[in-house]
Amino acid sequence: MISEQYLIDVKLKREKITDFSSYPFSLPVVKNLDSVKLHPKVTFFVGENGSGKSTLLEAIAVAAGFNAEGGTKNFGFSTRTSHSVLNQYIRLSRGIKKPKDGFFLRAESFFNVATEIEKLDAEDAPAPKVIDSYGGQSLHEQSHGESFMALLLNRFSAKSLFILDEPEAALSPSRQLTMLARMNELINENCQFLIATHSPIIMAYPDATIYTLEDSGLKQTAYEDTDHFRITKQFLINHHGMLRNLMDLKKRVIC
Repeated sequence: MISEQYLIDVKLKREKITDFSSYPFSLPVVKNLDSVKLHPKVTFFVGENGSGKSTLLEAIAVAAGFNAEGGTKNFGFSTRTSHSVLNQYIRLSRGIKKPKDGFFLRAESFFNVATEIEKLDAEDAPAPKVIDSYGGQSLHEQSHGESFMALLLNRFSAKSLFILDEPEAALSPSRQLTMLARMNELINENCQFLIATHSPIIMAYPDATIYTLEDSGLKQTAYEDTDHFRITKQFLINHHGMLRNLMDLKKRVIC
């Protein structure tokens, strides 16, 4: 049966890599990668800072045709070349249907996307303003969280591919719940999400695959078995005890 999901899997072109000791190939997630199957609805990549989840997600986005700094496939701006060459060493398997639209979100460069929108709208053109697709209000005139919600509620549409790198950076817990509800609406309209996140709220989406990035590479993990879930749960159940132990440990280290 031929899959109708937009991205099916990611394969590493290992035969093209001559040196696994250099970045980004030295990252465990890359060094131990053969292929990773993507969920037709939501695939989460979770791991510690520096584990390579953003590097992998960025490579997938660029290989899929998105601008390295984020935005839709129509964005081609570049303020600083900072992405790795990993996109040149992966192969994406695609379904028979192409997404109607899509968006690549990088939390650290969303400011640049907002700036590019204003630049495009300043040009004299007969087409509608770009910002109209984002709610009509300048993204720079809103908080980070408000601008991301404007993107999520106004620009994201059906039959699309969305690649999101740490979207929780802009969102309060209640807004993360709003994001889950909006994600579900879009998934029911034939959208596919790939998300790198630290948020135990966002990664709780039920119909999804979670990959944790470990020293041995990618490992498919149940939600309740992720460190993010277990540590957060332990802290909420006994935050006084955990804080007391942390403070006592810090005192002993200082002494």
